[in-house]
Amino acid sequence: MSLFRSISLVLAVAVVFSDNSSVVATLHRGSDEFMLQSSEAIQRKERSEKVLRSEGVPINRGLPVVETEKESKRRTTEEVAWRALALLVVAVKGEGLEQPVVDKLVADYKLEKHFSPHELAFIKNSASSQHERVQFSWRYEAAWTLLWSLGYVEMLGKPDQTCDVQRAVRFMKERSAAQFLRDARLRSQPEILDQADLIYRYHWAVVDARINNKPAPAGLDPGVAMERHYALNWLVGYMDQDWDDISTDT
Repeated sequence: MSLFRSISLVLAVAVVFSDNSSVVATLHRGSDEFMLQSSEAIQRKERSEKVLRSEGVPINRGLPVVETEKESKRRTTEEVAWRALALLVVAVKGEGLEQPVVDKLVADYKLEKHFSPHELAFIKNSASSQHERVQFSWRYEAAWTLLWSLGYVEMLGKPDQTCDVQRAVRFMKERSAAQFLRDARLRSQPEILDQADLIYRYHWAVVDARINNKPAPAGLDPGVAMERHYALNWLVGYMDQDWDDISTDT
């Protein structure tokens, strides 16, 4: 754990006496500095904690805020849509779809250039291991998160159960790539940041329970929380990392 993460566990939000009441001081994830932030980040954190409190999920009050709208990266609808399609294909292969069918999907949707390096290696490997297949099948959850961001899924909700895989696949199966992109409506950045902040705190509760040899609290599903965190960190451009290198630190 970095020095910043260690400090963040014990430091709470501090109010800076300023003529500008909309500016407060708080720890910010991804930075080793104590820095000024607008009330946007604090209010988002407080809304997330209210949700967690209502569900009986443990809260770490010292956990940093996530990026503000100005600081975050705004993905394009096209970029997110291609990422979602690529994730659905690696997930169906992970679930056991035969290689010839996978190859046809990749060709029909012209997806080869949209896979990450790790994904492409998996897609092209006709003799992937059981471990690899299981790991990639979890990408349904990341895809579901991106489908939410594109307006296909109405809400994410508490990460306590796996997504509707059949529905996720239908969004793709019922459309060509062009139709899928055309029907996508990327949600506003504040909506996406709200979910990024919330999942950050859900995932902390899961990881903290694991470290302390306890079951995940409040019925949370660790795999769902991690995949959702992964996808949302990519969506907001956390630390400007490529897909294969996304951090889900808590």
